[in-house]
Amino acid sequence: MLFPKKVKHRKQRKGRIKGVARKGFLVNFGNYGLSAQENGHISSRQIEASRRAIIRYLRKGGKMWIRVFPDKPITRKGQEVPMGGGKGAVDHYAAAVKKGRVIFEIDGIPEEKAREALRKAGDKISVKTKFVTK
Repeated sequence: MLFPKKVKHRKQRKGRIKGVARKGFLVNFGNYGLSAQENGHISSRQIEASRRAIIRYLRKGGKMWIRVFPDKPITRKGQEVPMGGGKGAVDHYAAAVKKGRVIFEIDGIPEEKAREALRKAGDKISVKTKFVTK
């Protein structure tokens, strides 16, 4: 799974994801992409599951790019911990994604296969997604 090698601050505040993507909204590397249709967080586990689904569908042909990186630490408190006692420990990392952001890109396969591979990947992600072309 993806996570940063080193972070300046171990824990981060939650924050809110507002607006639309001002960068990373165009398909740059491949011919086909998977674009987010709503704001949200995508965990490193979801990115890895989507990556595996795409790779299995591509087999040997085609190339894939991951355009997001999970760099936001998400904290959790243990079960049955009473209120108070501070912020919980870092549980996992997630990528904050705005509407319109391209998450994955594919090249080197026909459009029908790319559409199906990215649909399978989109099913594993917690935000609504859409197939986009260059």
